[in-house]
Amino acid sequence: MKRIRVAVIGVGYMGQRHARIFSEIENASLVGVCDSSDEQRDKIASNFDTTPYSDYRQLIGKVDGVSIATPTKFHYLIAKYFLENGIHVLVEKVITSSEKEALELIELSIKNKLVLQVGHVERYNSAVIKLGEIVSSPLFIECHRVGPYPGRGTETNVVKEVMIHDLDIILQLVNSPVKSIDAVGAEVLSKTADIVNARIHFASGCVANVTASRVSEKALRKIRIFQKNSYISLDYFNQTIDMLEKGEGNTIKKTPVPIDKKEPLKEELKDFLDCVQYNRQPKVSGEDGLKALQLANLICEKLGK
Repeated sequence: MKRIRVAVIGVGYMGQRHARIFSEIENASLVGVCDSSDEQRDKIASNFDTTPYSDYRQLIGKVDGVSIATPTKFHYLIAKYFLENGIHVLVEKVITSSEKEALELIELSIKNKLVLQVGHVERYNSAVIKLGEIVSSPLFIECHRVGPYPGRGTETNVVKEVMIHDLDIILQLVNSPVKSIDAVGAEVLSKTADIVNARIHFASGCVANVTASRVSEKALRKIRIFQKNSYISLDYFNQTIDMLEKGEGNTIKKTPVPIDKKEPLKEELKDFLDCVQYNRQPKVSGEDGLKALQLANLICEKLGK
């Protein structure tokens, strides 16, 4: 089996999880980790028996692909450098700070025939994959993604830090142009919006009501979908689906939905490695990342942010 040489750029909260998983996957060879913090990169390199790097440019010639888990403001510069040098890229969400930057990365990946994958990890959630098999023509969608104040990532508003996961999934389920958006939000504990509610109307007639908050006492991540003759409720945390369907007459029956639970991030990274090895498109492409960013930006415009 060919082993794909990979490195992780940025080994903070998310990046160290990337490093851990790459060190476990059979067809991956974790050749290095890179971080601006001497202490952090040395610690993670030691934990996973790999080489620490202070400059990502030192990795050229040593890797086939990289996973970029730095703050979003650095995504464009780093991803562009690797794509220009023939290296496949997995970049964490949000793809870039601006739509223009995202489009440039997409065009560069196409020109150089390289993988550009975006880390919308919920797409690899086993329950979400099953949901795609069940949902056909959604009429109304309701999402709640709320949790306690994290103390990190609050320089970005909750739309791009939290809600964007659900926006990406909704776009896949509805597959229809956005017709209009209403949104409200509030800055509670930080200088950016900590709680936001958006109501998205699609050309198909579907309406999505989406709430994201980082000022809640308990964590909740659920999506509820209503379509003709059925109601579906998905719990992201537990990777479970409850489904109610119309039976004979006016009866309602509960339909079991078996889920083969897997670790979403591991499935995401395995997809990246397979795309590099077999020259195919990832489940979440650069174009998908751009569409999620565009919708997030429309919501932010409604907030006046």
